[in-house]
Amino acid sequence: MTMQDPNIEAPASWGEPRSRTVTWYDPTIGACGGSAMAGLDYLQAMNDGVLPPPPISGLVDMALVSAESGRVEFTCEPGESAYNAIGSVHGGLVCTLLDSVAGCALHSTLPQGCGYTSIEIKINYLKPVRSTSGRLTAVGTLVKGGSRIAFTEGVVTDASAVVATATSTLLLFDLPSSGSGSSPGAQRLSVQLKESA
Repeated sequence: MTMQDPNIEAPASWGEPRSRTVTWYDPTIGACGGSAMAGLDYLQAMNDGVLPPPPISGLVDMALVSAESGRVEFTCEPGESAYNAIGSVHGGLVCTLLDSVAGCALHSTLPQGCGYTSIEIKINYLKPVRSTSGRLTAVGTLVKGGSRIAFTEGVVTDASAVVATATSTLLLFDLPSSGSGSSPGAQRLSVQLKESA
């Protein structure tokens, strides 16, 4: 498969070109803000619009809907810009959604100063997703926490059925003290958080 050079005119049989604009905010603002909060507080700050969502949210059109200790819910609007070569939404979008809810389910239980990263995720795809599938809902739950390793799971549904499931293993670690961060946005957030305390 080759990518089409945007400077070369496409055949008329392809129809009119389509486009999508992605907008995001300085990712260090959320990262620095999150390091100063417990996980659940951080997720709720994003959900309440106090902190910006991570850039990946705009790229794949997903949003945090709710967070409680050990459980999160996201939605995603799959579109044709995420299609693969066989006419359905690429499995990577669903995997990204599952990885996000699996990680955030753990994150919702972590104290300030504790970070995590995925070390394994297993996905079961049960149904193809298309732009006509409508809104996807993903729920992540903590299965078992630990001091170094944790286990979570996720389920994605469309309006009528389960689309995919996942199990995830995550590594926990202490976050380094980073102060106010290096970006101007992170420095503004640091001032804002101090003023609201």
